[in-house]
Amino acid sequence: MEHKAKSIRPFIGAKDFELSRNFYRDLGFEESILTHNMSYFKTDGMGFYLQDAYVRDWIDNSMIFLEVDDVERYWGELLTSGLDTKYEGVRLTPIRVYDWGKECFLHDPSGILWHIGEFFN
Repeated sequence: MEHKAKSIRPFIGAKDFELSRNFYRDLGFEESILTHNMSYFKTDGMGFYLQDAYVRDWIDNSMIFLEVDDVERYWGELLTSGLDTKYEGVRLTPIRVYDWGKECFLHDPSGILWHIGEFFN
């Protein structure tokens, strides 16, 4: 099967929709409001849908991998952003190095785990 895909856009939920909208804007994503309970957040031509929906089992098992060109720079920006003090529940985990690359971790205000990584070539 041949794919001519242009993007992939996961749907994620939010425990507090307005709080999560603010968080993702502060994280640097551009928001497009689609309906009163759904927005599309994008950066550099890729993005995800944020819904005003909270199912704990779904949220607790949601993970997103964001590949960046320089995870150390991104980590430094996360540290200076203050997101972990501004938003309750936001947690940062320092960079870990693996045989495939390196990544750091960010939990959003709802608990969704973001893997922010860079692959070795």
